[in-house]
Amino acid sequence: MVHIGDTLVSEDVLSEAFCCDLSVCKGNCCNSEGESGAPLDDDELQAMKEVIPIVWDDLTPRGQKTLREVGPYFKDKAGDWVTTVVDGHDCVFCTYNDANVDAPLKGACLCAIEKAFREGKFSTLPGYRDGKTPFIKPISCQLYPIRLKKIGEYTAVNYDQQPGMCGCAKKLGRKKGMHIYKCVRDGLIRRFGEEWYNELEICAKEMKKIGMI
Repeated sequence: MVHIGDTLVSEDVLSEAFCCDLSVCKGNCCNSEGESGAPLDDDELQAMKEVIPIVWDDLTPRGQKTLREVGPYFKDKAGDWVTTVVDGHDCVFCTYNDANVDAPLKGACLCAIEKAFREGKFSTLPGYRDGKTPFIKPISCQLYPIRLKKIGEYTAVNYDQQPGMCGCAKKLGRKKGMHIYKCVRDGLIRRFGEEWYNELEICAKEMKKIGMI
């Protein structure tokens, strides 16, 4: 376990090979089976509501129907806010707009929120200028396969290894020599800051020198 500020980082976040390969997995983490979707922070709830009219036309008919009936999120059995899912499968914000994506990504479950962010569509929202907003998508999605958990005064940063999930990402990570913390660099900086991330990189280098990872 690596201790940085008020975080405890699992060593496998630094040691495990990982590089998302969307052309192979087709967005499996966004459309895997389950009763609830991605975890949400309280301060993300309003943003989830605000993006609905922006992404509406990219959503599936079933996703649109589910949003009307349930909304973009709900509290799960543990009492945590999570994104709504469609028929126990897709995240309600999944899009399969195959006509506008490159051939390797055809058929992939893409995030409509991230798509809107990259296309600058958030510039139409009050208080957002030039499409510049940190809300590229929920932080839990941007960090995956990392999951955060509060342990007393600390935040645990763990590798959420699910059986049968992300096998292609592990394979591509080994090929490229990329590890989890590098794959989700932007999400970690968004959540903890650049200074924190730089310290994490130093820890990784030192641990590699002495053969810990």
